[in-house]
This record gives sequence, structure tokens and C-alpha cells, in this order.
Amino acid sequence: MSGILCVLFAGVALAAPPKPVSTPEDVAAITAVTEQFQAALKAKDVKALSSLMLNSNILWSSPASDKQVAKLRAEHDPNFDGVRAGGYNDFAWFIKNAKKDIEERFYNIKITQDGDLAWVMFDYEFVGDGKVENYGVETWQMVKRGGQWKIFSVVWSTHFPEQ
Repeated sequence: MSGILCVLFAGVALAAPPKPVSTPEDVAAITAVTEQFQAALKAKDVKALSSLMLNSNILWSSPASDKQVAKLRAEHDPNFDGVRAGGYNDFAWFIKNAKKDIEERFYNIKITQDGDLAWVMFDYEFVGDGKVENYGVETWQMVKRGGQWKIFSVVWSTHFPEQ
């Protein structure tokens, strides 16, 4: 009897976890948010951009590299931890007041959805006046509220092209 229980418990322990709950309709709606984000950015339409966010105080950050942290600590602020405080509001202000054409290009988009939560990951290039200013990997966390997908965090790496 104990042998049978051992086999049953081993089978349960080795079974794959349940698959995330994802629908083609939600994946299409999430993809639409990425397209709306790119269009609003290119049009410098901060109101449309903001409508894609859960709120204006979401996590919005590109943590600095150790090299950048060391430089800023040496030159300006010995307590700098590599994370700027301005968040989405600073980004929206930057977009609204940009004097040049700007856009963000997305490549290799991967969407993982589980019910009312989703993760979007992609390679990006941030372009000003047709020239790549920085690039890296960007991740969004999204939540479905009132039937609409909203961005509730954005974190990205930042690399600069060779000058």
C-alpha cells in the first residue's frame, strides 16, 4: 500500500503545472496596446499614451549599470542607486516637449498572459530624428481592468550606440 501511495505522490510531484490562461482575443488586445503606444509616442500624444497606463505613478525605470552608478556617485551624488525617481511623469514631459521626431521600434515581441495579468517583452530601439539613440530589452507588466489592458510597470535596459 505504501508503495502505491509513493507512486501516486511521485506522479503528482512530477506533473506539469497548469498552463497559463491565455486567449487569442487578449493577446490581440495586448498587441494592440503595443501598437497604440508606438503611435502615441510618434505623435507625441501624451494623453493617448497616458490612457494606456494603469495610473501615472507606475514603475517606469531603466536601472543604471554599475559603471554609470559609480560615475554619478563620484561626480554628483554619493547615494545614487541607479534608479531615477521621475518615472512615467518625467517620460511624458520629455515626450510632450521633444523638439525632434521620436519613435520607439519594437522587435521580437513575446507576450505571456495568465488571466488578467500579462508580461510583454521585446527588443527596442529608441529613435530621435531617424537615429538610434539607445536600445535594449524592455518589459511591461500589464493588468486587465474593466475589460481593458493597462500597463502597470515598464522596466528596460539601456545601451548606447558606439559614437
